[in-house]
Amino acid sequence: MDFTFTEEQQAAAEAARGVFAGVAPDAVPSPALTPGAVADGFDRALWDRLAEADLLSLLLAEEYGGAGLDPIALCLVLRESARVLARVPLLESVAAAAAVQAYGTGELKDRVLPRAGRGELVLTVAAHGRTGHDPAELAVTARQDGPDWLLDGTQTTVAWAYDADLVVVPARTPADRTVLAVVPREAAGLSLAEQFSTSGERLGELRLDAVRIPARDMIDTPGAWEWLRHLLATGTCALALGLGEQVLSMTSAYASKREQFGHPIATFQAVAVQCADRYIDLCAMEAALWQAAWRIGSGAPGALPAAADVAVAKIWASDGVRRVVQTAQHLHGGFGADVDYSLHRYHAWAKHLELSLGPAAAHEDTLGDLLAAHPLG
Repeated sequence: MDFTFTEEQQAAAEAARGVFAGVAPDAVPSPALTPGAVADGFDRALWDRLAEADLLSLLLAEEYGGAGLDPIALCLVLRESARVLARVPLLESVAAAAAVQAYGTGELKDRVLPRAGRGELVLTVAAHGRTGHDPAELAVTARQDGPDWLLDGTQTTVAWAYDADLVVVPARTPADRTVLAVVPREAAGLSLAEQFSTSGERLGELRLDAVRIPARDMIDTPGAWEWLRHLLATGTCALALGLGEQVLSMTSAYASKREQFGHPIATFQAVAVQCADRYIDLCAMEAALWQAAWRIGSGAPGALPAAADVAVAKIWASDGVRRVVQTAQHLHGGFGADVDYSLHRYHAWAKHLELSLGPAAAHEDTLGDLLAAHPLG
């Protein structure tokens, strides 16, 4: 089987490497573990460079100014962004725009997609429910009121909530269907409360009190939220992979220089075995990632639904990124805890990604349910 990326996918990754080449992951002056220590807002200059390189419109069709590529191309770009801890809503905005393109009304597409691809509109997704543990689609109710819809409820830890122009909100109807509402951040009845991630980034608790949304801005197509949720999860796995690869590279370089008893610690068997184990983690994370991204993008049939591939990718990413940064901290010794060295920021981001993905045990339960419902063989 040929697992080579297409020329277009490789070109996207190369363009991303060029854009992110000058980004310093340790440029944030204050310790990332301090709530609110990170600068308000995202890196607008970097966002503009991504737009100029056509990386914000990767998944959009040519008619909207895009390249018409697939989730694999997006994950390649996300992988590069995580290597430098790029502070941009790349995953959220591109995924939300892709959902609008796949499932939105014609008017919504024409109004949102060209501007989103140029970076003029920033989108995000309320994907973590009311508490971070319950399904996001159950945290908000949506009911029709004449030609419009009314939204009520609360979504927690919304990434880039204070910076986005539009928030895609999953909601449940009285008929027990899931719809997606494209909500302007300045909509009447919408309010935000500050929250902070483990990496020090500002998140938002999104509160909706009878927020009125016109029907043209509602996505009522079955499967839309499931597809968007899978794309967000797979993109988060790509971020975990890129971060883990960079951390292992930092660790290998450090272990090759640090000496004990007159020898580099990299020559010690215990150190070498730990690094090898983490490399195996990254290989498994990568294989699971591309399988999930391919299934989402191609819609190819399989013995199990695409949700199974996404669950496997989340299992490896959630556990794998934690093991990689823990090993890095251990082998760096006290140096790894120095806030003037960027490893502490990678550790904080890794913990945020792990929490965003959820515990591996929960995904194993999901996978078990899918196997029970779709026996193999």
